[in-house]
Order: sequence, then structure tokens, then C-alpha cells
Amino acid sequence: MLGAGGLIGADRAQGGMTMPDLGQVFDVLVVGGGNAALCAAISARKLGASVVVAEHAPKSLRGGNSRHTRNLRALHPGPTDVLTESYLEEEYWDDLLRVTKGKTDEHLARTCIRASQHAPGFLRECGVVFQPSLSGTLSLSRTNAFFLGGGKALVNALYRTAERLGVLILYDTEVQHLDVEDGFFKEAIVSYRGFPNRIRAKSVVASAGGFQANRQWMREYWGAAADNFQIRGTPYAQGTVLKDMLSGGVQQVGDPTQFHAVCNDARSPMEDGGLAMRLDCTPFSIVVNKNVERFYDEGEDTWPKRYAIWGRLIAQQPDQRAFAITDSKAVMNYLPSVFPPMRANSIRELAGMFELDADKLEKVVADYNAAVQPGSFNGQELDGCRTEGLTPPKSNWARKIDTPPFIGHPMMPGITFTFLGVKVNDKARVMMADGKPAANIFASGEIMAGNILGQGYLAGFGMTIGTVFGRLAGEEAARNVRN
Repeated sequence: MLGAGGLIGADRAQGGMTMPDLGQVFDVLVVGGGNAALCAAISARKLGASVVVAEHAPKSLRGGNSRHTRNLRALHPGPTDVLTESYLEEEYWDDLLRVTKGKTDEHLARTCIRASQHAPGFLRECGVVFQPSLSGTLSLSRTNAFFLGGGKALVNALYRTAERLGVLILYDTEVQHLDVEDGFFKEAIVSYRGFPNRIRAKSVVASAGGFQANRQWMREYWGAAADNFQIRGTPYAQGTVLKDMLSGGVQQVGDPTQFHAVCNDARSPMEDGGLAMRLDCTPFSIVVNKNVERFYDEGEDTWPKRYAIWGRLIAQQPDQRAFAITDSKAVMNYLPSVFPPMRANSIRELAGMFELDADKLEKVVADYNAAVQPGSFNGQELDGCRTEGLTPPKSNWARKIDTPPFIGHPMMPGITFTFLGVKVNDKARVMMADGKPAANIFASGEIMAGNILGQGYLAGFGMTIGTVFGRLAGEEAARNVRN
């Protein structure tokens, strides 16, 4: 195994004067540069393995989708310094079961849930700082631990730890092909800073994410609608490694049409807009498509369990557009948006701002108001304030839209990551198409999240999967070398 000093020296040489030594054989190659990849790299290095990380992005954009995260969901039997009350396995499992509607591998899901108890502690050891529990519109103080400084602070802390331990980091390095024979990885063909090269390693951990930024691939499942999907995170998520692995005999898992997607402000950038573009107004609004038709129950469940279904719902609407309509009573119930909402003194005026049929919108709002039942509104929990005789219904937080100024938000689908991935076992070892485990290939993060997320999403759960299976993959890859 190469000592830490040699690796650090090679890393510093990337400053531009000399190339790192890629002629050596590393113990572990980690493909990707986000949270899952770095958790794998750090874990493998702590067990004594020589580790190289191949990050497609330049240093300024390193970290994949992890740059845009805020928190992870963690099991805890009692209050902690950053989480309130308790959040136990059966409730966590039930939450996951409800959003996935049973489309999950229970064994892998419970493995992840149980290990999530130790995820905050591991990240703390890597220099990540958490902030005190949050109250207010997010409703996550009991379930999710938030990173102080957000995703960029998390990514920076993980990179600092990896570098201090002696992990070699290669930026601007696209892994184009994994040479695999009979389930045995031999080397990776890469483009290093625009030049062809190869990296040899005794084990590989694939943590390169999904294919959501590859519009050509997305069109295979969504047609022209894919051109209207805003990519919330990294534009480097092209799915090159995923496609290569699937074509190279790795077992596929997950529905290629499923993804984690939210309602974004329609005025957001088409790539790399991140969290700030998300709209959280839906539970306290009614949502119509461009034909001025409601199409789903806006108050079905608490927002952390339903926010990630709305991107897909909007993706299925004409021109992938929708509009949230509410009034002045609601503006303090949800996080403020980056782009100011449309404000109007009448529903007819608001319809004109969105180029919607004003007569239709007035009728939709009037019908909704007539269906709202008396109740005690509570924006922090399921309150039973509902409609009656309306299709689709609104099951919670239904109150009349009657107090100007009337508020509107234009929406488009914001895609976070795709659920098509590679099959793994509970040691993060990749499974081959013949049903046998690969000899020395492991996976973590979004590239294998489809094992657990068949559909739907829980707030913070992607980071949990990445941290838990990143640690597993790194440790198992290092042990595989040692044994």
C-alpha cells in the first residue's frame, strides 16, 4: 500500500506543474466526488488502503448534488444536541413505506435506517458541523439533522478530511469506462484534464450519481417533456458510469422513469439552481395546470413526506407547467421564495399575469372555497381542515382563498436524481446480472439508491443512503483488498 505522504505529495502536484503518478496500482478507486464518494474514500483510507478519488467536475464545482444539500434523516432513540424527541426504526420504516408505496428492498432499507443513527457522529468526525434543531415551516426538527453552512460546508469538510488522511483527489477526471471481466474490475479508462489515461486499482467504488443531467437519455423515457426539466444539482450527472456498468454485466435496479423531483420556480436556471429554487407553498395553495385544472390533493400529508412527488406530478402536466394559487393569509406558512411571488388584487388579475383563462380560474377558486369545511387551521401538522365534494379533494390545510392580495407562484419540475441504478447487497457489493456478487466492485449514493427508493422520497434520505452506503462500500472495498 502507498503511504499517506506519497499520496499527499501527488495531490499537491496537481497545482499544475507536475502530473500525479497514475502508473501505480491503488488499493481503491472511488468514482465520483460527492458525499457518498467521500464517505467511501475516507472509510477505506482509515482502514489503511491507498485511495484515489476521480471527480468529473473541476474543483470549484466539486461535490455533485451534495453541494446543494442541507440535512440528513437520522434514527435516534432520544433527544440529541441537534434533534428533538425520538425517531425510532418502525416509524422511520413506516414513513419510507408510505412514500415508496412498498417499492423498496426492506432488508437494505432497514440496514440503512439502523445505520443512520451513527451517520451524524461519523460526519462530525470528518469535520462536519451541525446546527441546533430547527422549528418552523420545515417540520423536521425531530427527524433531520442540518449541516451548519449547508452542503458546501459539508463537502469542504469531507474534502479536507480526505486530503489530510492522504487520499489522492483528481479533479476534471471523467471515468468513461470500467474494464470488468467476469465480475472482476481491472482498470478504469479516464479523461484526466482532457487527456486520455487509465487508473488501475484492486477495488472500485462507484459513486458517480444518476443520469438526470443527460437530456438525451431522459428523452428515452419522457420524450420532449425532458427538455422542460430543471436540473437542480450538478450538470455533470450524465450517467456515463451507470450506463457503462449496466452494459458491462451489472444487474439493474429501479424504474428508469422514476426520480426525486420537486416543484421549482419556473423562473429558475435550467441547471445547478439548488435548494433555493424549490417552492414550498403547495400545501397552503391550490395548484392548477395551464388548462386551469387541479390535478392532485395538495394537502395529502406533511410536506417533508410529499414535497418530492410534486416534480413528477408537474412533469406529467401540459408543457410541464403548474401554478400555485393562494392569498395573503398563507405567506407566513411556508419558506419565502427566491423569486418574488406574483401578487394581484383579484383572481382575474392573477390569471392574466400567468396567461391563464380568467373565467376558469375564478370558477376553480370559487368551487374550492365553497367546498372548504370549518376547522382549526394548523400549518405545523395534519389539521384535518379539508374540502368536501371536491375532486381531487384537499385533505388538510384547506382554507378559503379570499383575502387579497392574491398570491401566485409559477412552477416547473426540478429533478434531483434518477432512481435507475445498480443492484447491491447489504455490504454495498455490486450484484452481476447472473445473480452473483462482483469480486471487487462496490457502489454507494445515487447510483444505487433505487434499491431502496422505488418511488417517492423522504426529506434528507438521499444523504442518509449516501453516508451509510458510502461508509459500507469504502470499508468493504478496503477489506476486500486486504483479504
